[in-house]
Amino acid sequence: MKLGELVDFKVTNSFSRDNLNYETGKVKNIHYGDIHTQFQTLFDITKEKVPYINEEISIGRISEDFYCKEGDVIFADASEDLNDVGKSIEIINVNGEKLLSGLHTLLARPAANIFHLGFNGYLFKSNQVRTQIQKESQGSKVLSINVGRISKIDLSFPIVQEQEKITAFLSLLDERIQTQSKIIEEFKLSKDILIKKIFSHKLKFKNDNGSDFADWKCLSLGEVTSLVNNRNKRNEKLPVYSINNKIGFTPQGDQFDGVDSNARGYDIKIYKIIDKATFAYNPARINVGSIGYSGELDKIIISSLYVCFKTKEEVDDNFLLQYLKTDMFNKQVLENMEGGVRSYLFYENFSRITFDLPSLLEQKKIAHLLDSIDKKNNLEIAIIDKLKEQKQYLISNLFI
Repeated sequence: MKLGELVDFKVTNSFSRDNLNYETGKVKNIHYGDIHTQFQTLFDITKEKVPYINEEISIGRISEDFYCKEGDVIFADASEDLNDVGKSIEIINVNGEKLLSGLHTLLARPAANIFHLGFNGYLFKSNQVRTQIQKESQGSKVLSINVGRISKIDLSFPIVQEQEKITAFLSLLDERIQTQSKIIEEFKLSKDILIKKIFSHKLKFKNDNGSDFADWKCLSLGEVTSLVNNRNKRNEKLPVYSINNKIGFTPQGDQFDGVDSNARGYDIKIYKIIDKATFAYNPARINVGSIGYSGELDKIIISSLYVCFKTKEEVDDNFLLQYLKTDMFNKQVLENMEGGVRSYLFYENFSRITFDLPSLLEQKKIAHLLDSIDKKNNLEIAIIDKLKEQKQYLISNLFI
């Protein structure tokens, strides 16, 4: 059946999201950005963080029919990314709270007794539905879909009893994913606490004789690093890499659908050659973690926009990489960036940033401890990635 034959679309609102307030208020408000980034499949207000509307509104002004109810589906009607436009969540628990479908959303209320509660949360994640929504979306820079176009999509679904079994099965997998997410969050929190204790000198390491290490020295990054600017003047066809703000160096083709600068015919003579043990960062995005360490990667090239540097003998690279991921470093980054519409941190300002540096042996001990935590965390991340992959496989094969 057509979606428009199965649901009624309700009025949505566009109240201000300035100065988000999560503490007190009368009415909560879901925004299209929430659906893009936070909520996966089913929305339970007792588990998800949603802000209250800041504007003083009279509850009596809004019809009760326009507040979200269990079983409602909320679509994000706009995005710059085709993969996000038309994303949706199904409301499974409002817990007696007033909840509005806000800016750039469509609120669909299914007719009674057609769908089992929770089933649509999975149905609208299926390739069967997502492909149709993407085809119906319109726009160039910003893609959007309206009630008229989304109403045209075809839905295939089983009887309510089978819907119930499918929902129960996939809900168990969602619960496992949520549990795994909490494990990863706890790892991150534990590491953040540990890093603060280490770099504030509240947690001290001992040398192999059980004695304290020497006091840390306050140095600038310019004193312990040197700029690298080796260009690909011979126009060598070397592997092209980019810097990802999550994993650092990554093949450029993995970032851009298998197409890199070589395939695009770009002038790679101005690209920079990266050898082993080299750091590189995007001067416009270092504040969001766009920095990487080449490690054993050798003879690769990256865009000329990146700033590249190596460390001097008194620095352990793994220690410095851990420091460059801390909030303390990022605070100094923000203080030293400069520019107009867009801010940058070029090497001149980067080199002025000061930090405390322990002895080389203590650096290695600290780096070894933090690296071991990262390895454990990466194992947990690999598990959740596999669970999500399994879930997507099941949805793809259950909804055909």
